[in-house]
Amino acid sequence: MGLREVGFYVRGRVNSGLARALNARRASVPPAPVATVDDVIRGDDTPLALSRLLEGRDDLAREAAVARFLTARGIPFATHRFETFEGRGENFAVDVGSGDRVLVLVAHHDAVPGSPGANDNAAAVGILLHLIGRAAARVPPSLRVRFLFPACEERGYLGARAYVRDVALTGVAGVLSLELCGIGDSLAVWDAGEETPFLRTVGGALDDLGLRRDESWHQVGRIPVFGSDHRAFAAAGVPAYGFTVVPAQEANALRAFVLSPVRSALMHAVRRPAPFDTYHTPGDSGATLDPRALDLVARALEAVISSAR
Repeated sequence: MGLREVGFYVRGRVNSGLARALNARRASVPPAPVATVDDVIRGDDTPLALSRLLEGRDDLAREAAVARFLTARGIPFATHRFETFEGRGENFAVDVGSGDRVLVLVAHHDAVPGSPGANDNAAAVGILLHLIGRAAARVPPSLRVRFLFPACEERGYLGARAYVRDVALTGVAGVLSLELCGIGDSLAVWDAGEETPFLRTVGGALDDLGLRRDESWHQVGRIPVFGSDHRAFAAAGVPAYGFTVVPAQEANALRAFVLSPVRSALMHAVRRPAPFDTYHTPGDSGATLDPRALDLVARALEAVISSAR
């Protein structure tokens, strides 16, 4: 156990405790009915429909729902179980393709206490589940795409850190971690300061879709406060970035919000720009998700898969 792990543990406990306390005070509207896992398994394969697999469930139920969905759909997957003093859980990984180079697409399946967790992060899980069945036709022969669903992201990306510690990263060319992928019309690649071949591949794929840099997609440097699972891979020397969709009309407010820790803390108590207005709150429900946002992210990832070599 090192100081870094202790820091993650303390921060995760504080964040969870604050979320539980604040959301208990905010919960004035009865939660929406939770879809049964069987209904989602038998239902449509759109990203929005698949996001209902997790929405409104607690973390153990969310974890179990992902495994049950993959099993019921006949999708082979690997389970990585972990347990440390910080917590325990199960990560799930689905590989598509047989190449030596690996593209890792990540969407954590947990949520903070008291939040339905639709945009954070059921929408992202729904997008990746949707793509699993479509990826085989797009994966280049030299590539393998790994769809990774970690646990305990809300505890300082514990599941991803355990995965990086235990699983060989040989051949991993790049990582994109999906966060807040259900509200907005402009893509953001973040924690993307230093240029890398993988980052150029991602940007080129978005350009090829007809998206315009600094208009319909943005490259953002290191974000001080908010993080995600890609940081566990980046710490191991792998090119790894966050991937998000946001409302273009909020771009300036969002940039100021996420790049200024003090401003973020103050705005937390006043007004937060979308999609952070529902982030980690009881308002993060499926009713706020825009199917066009989920579809945009799915198309972008398909383009990245096709372009990666």
